[in-house]
Amino acid sequence: MEDLFESISRRPDHEIPEFTVSEISFEIKRFVETAFGRVKIRGEIFGAKRADSGHWYLSLKDENAVISAVVWRGVALNLPVKPEDGLEVVATGKITTFSGKSSYQLVIEQMDVAGTGALLKLLEERKKQFAAEGLFDAARKKNLPFLPQTIGVVTSASGAVIRDIIHRVRDRFPSHILLWPTPVQGEGAAAKIAAAVEGFNKFDGNKTPPRPDVIIVARGGGSLEDLWPFNEECVIRAVYASQIPIISAVGHETDTMLIDYVSDKRAPTPTGAAEFAVPVRSELTTQLNTLTARLLNSGIRYIAEKQNIVQGLARGIPNLEQILFEAAQKFDDRISRLNAAFKNLLENKKSRLDAAGLRPFYIQNIFEKKQENLNNLLLRLQSVSVEAVLKRGFAWVRNQDKKTVYSSEQARSAREIEIRFYDGSVKTGISAEPTKAKPAKGLKQQRNKDERQTDLFDF
Repeated sequence: MEDLFESISRRPDHEIPEFTVSEISFEIKRFVETAFGRVKIRGEIFGAKRADSGHWYLSLKDENAVISAVVWRGVALNLPVKPEDGLEVVATGKITTFSGKSSYQLVIEQMDVAGTGALLKLLEERKKQFAAEGLFDAARKKNLPFLPQTIGVVTSASGAVIRDIIHRVRDRFPSHILLWPTPVQGEGAAAKIAAAVEGFNKFDGNKTPPRPDVIIVARGGGSLEDLWPFNEECVIRAVYASQIPIISAVGHETDTMLIDYVSDKRAPTPTGAAEFAVPVRSELTTQLNTLTARLLNSGIRYIAEKQNIVQGLARGIPNLEQILFEAAQKFDDRISRLNAAFKNLLENKKSRLDAAGLRPFYIQNIFEKKQENLNNLLLRLQSVSVEAVLKRGFAWVRNQDKKTVYSSEQARSAREIEIRFYDGSVKTGISAEPTKAKPAKGLKQQRNKDERQTDLFDF
């Protein structure tokens, strides 16, 4: 292809072949993609933007030039780092042209941070970002269970880390261990570590396998690049959202990753994580035996003290028979004094009656007078009773509602009339209008005056 362009450039103008726009664009595209089929470009990211489709569009620059780049969605999901402005990276991919704009761009297939200095700068920026969001707040950290029945471990299935954890747990307090094997470095490791943490949280505590009581996320030592998955955003947010307490044990004691800030407990080593997870069984046994002995001894002392108190009280209590005899003697004395007092009371009352000159026949006269007065009142009451009034020739007239009828007008408006005599009652209907009788002189005024008076026959 290069020879073709050189030969064309040496020909006279009248011998130069003619191309259409599409033809020359195709030839350039083929030349560029053939010559730069796979390249590595080092530069600083700027203008990074994620489209709704999931593709990333960005540019790489240095002091003198700029090149456009694109990361397709499928590749972006597995990148070890997220494209961020200001981050110096080494991008691997191929150069291609975009005929629609007569431009070229780098299609990135892999991207790594360029150098430890750039990683440390990115690490510090992410630390500030997550701290500002409250992901590292001590108030939200959960307490570790004292004696977990099941321990979940997120690490590589091969290597010394899982073996160290298993051996240390067995030595201290044998517990059930669930391993969720994941890669702990390289491309895609961060997403799988985050998925493991989220997966443990989705376990149902009533089913098999059981839900862990605590999770250990661990790996051995390594370079900052090797440990970088434990600084990725997906891992940090998965640990923050975990409902199960998490112990981080990444790298050596001097290595501090972002997962150490967000986890509930940081261990210097994977072995240290196992020590945080479970207590020492022998120490618990010794402590339990000590507490048991102290409890028994304190119980014995307590009983002995109470026994001494009871014995002291018993010595101060007199003989029971003596108490009963004294109580019986006091009772007999009170009975004797009561009888004498009652006898004296009667004598006093009798003396007072004698002194007042009250004799039995005088009291009898009083009773007889009271009885006579009572009989007179009874006769007067009987003389004004309903029966006595009716026997004197009066009658009691009532309507169908058992209400007393006072006038001919009230009798005319009644449907039925009941006339009660001293020896019985007669009921009759009203068929003729009665003649109004003129009230006697002064009777009308007296009637109006007594309208509120209760009737003689109303009871």
